[in-house]
Amino acid sequence: MAIPAFTPDHLPRPYDREAAGRLLQQFTEGDAAARAVAALPGGPALLAALGGHSPYLAELALREPAALLRLAERGPDEAFDLALTPLRHADPGAARDAVGAMLRRVKRQAALIIAAADLAGLWPLDAVTGALSDLADGTIDFACAHLLLAAAERGDLRIARPANGTRADPKAVGKGSGLIVLGMGKLGGRELNYSSDVDLMVLYDPAAAAYHTDRAGACYVRLARDLVRLLDERTAEGYVFRTDLRLRPDPAATPLAVSVNAAIVYYESMGQNWERAAMIKARPVAGDRALGEHFLREIRPFVWRRHLDFAAVADIHSIKRQIHVHKGAQGAGATIALAGHDVKLGRGGIREIEFTAQVLQLIWGGRDPGLRDPTTLGALAALAGAGRLDRRAAADLADAYVFLRDLEHRLQMVADRQTHRLPEDAAGLARIASFMGFPDGDAFATAFMAHLARVERHYESFFETAPALSVEAPDGANTGNLVFTGVEDDPGTMATLKRLGFADPASVGAMVRSWHHGRPRATRSERARELLTALMPTLLAAFGRQSNPDQALVRFDTVLSRLPAGVQLLSLLHRNPALLDRIAFLLGAAPQLAEHLARNPAALDGLLAGGGVSPGAADPAAGLPALVKDARHLEEAMDAARRLATARKFEIDAAALEGVIDADTAGELRSDLADAAIAALLPRITADFAERYGRVPGGALAVLAMGKLGSREMLPGSDLDLVLLYDHDPEATGSEGGRRSLAPSEYFLRLAPQVVSAITAPGAEGRLWEVDMRLRPSGNKGPVAVRLSTFEAYHMTEAWTWERMALTRARPIAGPPAMRRRIAELLRAAVTRPGAADTALTDAVAMRQRMLRDLPPEGPWDLKAMPGGLIEVEFIAQALQLRHAAGNPKVLATTTRVALARLRDAGVLPAEEAAALIRADRLWRTVIGLVRLTHGRSRDPALPAPAAAALLRATAPLLLAPAVDLGGLRAQMAETARVVRAIFERRLGALGTGAGE
Repeated sequence: MAIPAFTPDHLPRPYDREAAGRLLQQFTEGDAAARAVAALPGGPALLAALGGHSPYLAELALREPAALLRLAERGPDEAFDLALTPLRHADPGAARDAVGAMLRRVKRQAALIIAAADLAGLWPLDAVTGALSDLADGTIDFACAHLLLAAAERGDLRIARPANGTRADPKAVGKGSGLIVLGMGKLGGRELNYSSDVDLMVLYDPAAAAYHTDRAGACYVRLARDLVRLLDERTAEGYVFRTDLRLRPDPAATPLAVSVNAAIVYYESMGQNWERAAMIKARPVAGDRALGEHFLREIRPFVWRRHLDFAAVADIHSIKRQIHVHKGAQGAGATIALAGHDVKLGRGGIREIEFTAQVLQLIWGGRDPGLRDPTTLGALAALAGAGRLDRRAAADLADAYVFLRDLEHRLQMVADRQTHRLPEDAAGLARIASFMGFPDGDAFATAFMAHLARVERHYESFFETAPALSVEAPDGANTGNLVFTGVEDDPGTMATLKRLGFADPASVGAMVRSWHHGRPRATRSERARELLTALMPTLLAAFGRQSNPDQALVRFDTVLSRLPAGVQLLSLLHRNPALLDRIAFLLGAAPQLAEHLARNPAALDGLLAGGGVSPGAADPAAGLPALVKDARHLEEAMDAARRLATARKFEIDAAALEGVIDADTAGELRSDLADAAIAALLPRITADFAERYGRVPGGALAVLAMGKLGSREMLPGSDLDLVLLYDHDPEATGSEGGRRSLAPSEYFLRLAPQVVSAITAPGAEGRLWEVDMRLRPSGNKGPVAVRLSTFEAYHMTEAWTWERMALTRARPIAGPPAMRRRIAELLRAAVTRPGAADTALTDAVAMRQRMLRDLPPEGPWDLKAMPGGLIEVEFIAQALQLRHAAGNPKVLATTTRVALARLRDAGVLPAEEAAALIRADRLWRTVIGLVRLTHGRSRDPALPAPAAAALLRATAPLLLAPAVDLGGLRAQMAETARVVRAIFERRLGALGTGAGE
């Protein structure tokens, strides 16, 4: 019975009806299988589609009619599996001629089934390319098994061979053979073309199986050469696959097979960006697959860089430009001719879609393992899902990719030629239009051109935007023709610098000349200086817009001088002109961030990623658990966490300074980052510890966040207030399963410092955070970790009021879910305990009096400790929660502003007082955060102009009337402090005359 898709409605109408009729007649007169196909319902339509469009497929159908019959009777999946059956059951130890004939027969039958399933609409594109890739995998694997057995017979290799009379398993032969065959390109990505060659990389481990390691290279090179011959050679049976080994390391200077160590050294020292892009799709397809996977893990740092890699954009786009030059393509915006257009390499073609996906993967994949999909369609979907590619653009590119790959297959099916060009003549175009199922050439041309136009538009928006070569000064003067060569100042250049706003043009000129002369390491390469020249007008204009452009540029010089290389940064700036304005603003306004940039130039990565730091935007820290899990060992996991956390902290601080996010959002993002880092690292730390000491039965460690982390109100530079809690089976006497057993208490007292060390230990990216553990029951004097029952007993019976106040902001952030739930219940019980309410208000007042006496404010910008400052707002919220939680637990909230709102809703605070306190809380945190970023902890009451401007902008929504200058802001801050102090004394109690005033 014919499968339903064998109907004229699903198959392209034959363009050459005479050829279609001849094929049908030959089937009618052929052998039993051929006659059966011709007699099937829908059989004539399938034969007409094959014969009327493709001489190659018509010939295959005549040679292998039984394959078509199996397809019709059993469906494409089973028919294809049957075609590959010889690869599973034939003997790879057979004679070379027999093996070659079998491989070619498998190729013919499978290729016919795949083409028919494609044309009949039985398989979508990914199934077609997947089947072609499976066919290549199977034939390459079998060929390698045959060649390995032959090498063993010659005495070249030591591999496991079957006993006499026993058939070897092709997959088992490769294990331990030292041979790695990587599928690259479309084969690696399981996206093989219908008539594609297969890109392979042959590597070997000389110590794995060779009898003589000094002669191993010659053995594996011979094997590689024989593999190419076996697959490539054309006989009366056809051929298997055209094979290309040119994607191996440095192909002009290396043999066909390269040792694993040589390949690793090459990629670590000389690997190019295009090779990184190629490695995205690499996968083992034959030989020792485990060894191949090990090799790919070893070069993963080469492919997936720690930092955002925008230098790759220019490199890979240069390849595309070379393709255009080689193919004679016109520049962007030129009209595309339909006749002869290359659907792969031409404008708007497949390569532009692939390049877009691969470059975005190279840029972002080091930070987000979820973007490392080797398939083009999978990569586009992942990039869109992660917010790295516009969803409309991703959909357009995916639709075009499917259309163009289908077209590419039709072009290649005609004569089994590896072509990507449309026919040059009208008749040829009409034939392809018919093969694609279009009613006429015009309909095909319309659809084809629409896809190309969309691809070209998206590609150009990503690759072909460059900063202008000249900009205007504030007075309208053009800054073109800036000259910084020689040893003397160019008068015109000096005048332009003056108009741009620089106070000392001569010093600026000398600085820029030093860059052009390669004095910093970052500008010593020719490419870096070329980029610098193109970038200079835009760069100087961006710094000229700052309030003190000379100082901002000096800070940029410091950043540049500490870079080991500059091409990456300069490429990034060249491709992202808006980023220059951000850098110039931060260097001009925020010495703290400028110093951070100077110490950690890699933070520039985070600055660009900070363009996505906004309310509701996807959080890049979401990739942190995957990065930590993906690490090979604990140190690598800690490094990954430090890298992402350092970059993310900088992104948040920069976005807060620029006004992209407010203090509430910034505090939540900083806290969420710390939560994610600790929650991701804790399982890795405990697992690493367990390798040495096993595990305590029923044992677990949890992390309790206190202070600003607990309330999700972290400020720039905030440390982490943490308490580490553990629990275990009461019957447990020691840890089990490790190299050494420890008593439960000793186990956790040793594990806890490992957790603290992971957070505080410095690395190349700095440290994650400082940790403050003084809020544990024993303060700084006791053990680092506290048993949960001890913690519970202390807070239910012995804790001071200030400790219970601190618990109102506590929340568990890491550890087993059941233990976190138990801790949350314990916290709630401790703060709602009736006895906690009795002295809450008087104790809070007494504590505040002591703080005002013993810990006075440190300078005019210490808005936390000052009278009416942030501490008093927080004390009001915490003390009132303790006072009323027993009767109304709904007043509890870890975040100050939320707690104040709940106290208002419960009738504890009048609405106007709650509103005033919430506004004060936001104002104090906003000012503290921006002053820390721009002014540090200086006692100087004066703020630099950029800092003052940022402060006025950020506080405007929080004031009753926006301040026009810093004096006006100070006046409103004084009034806000007076209101907070009045509410404090009205709700908690009097502090006494002169308390802190």
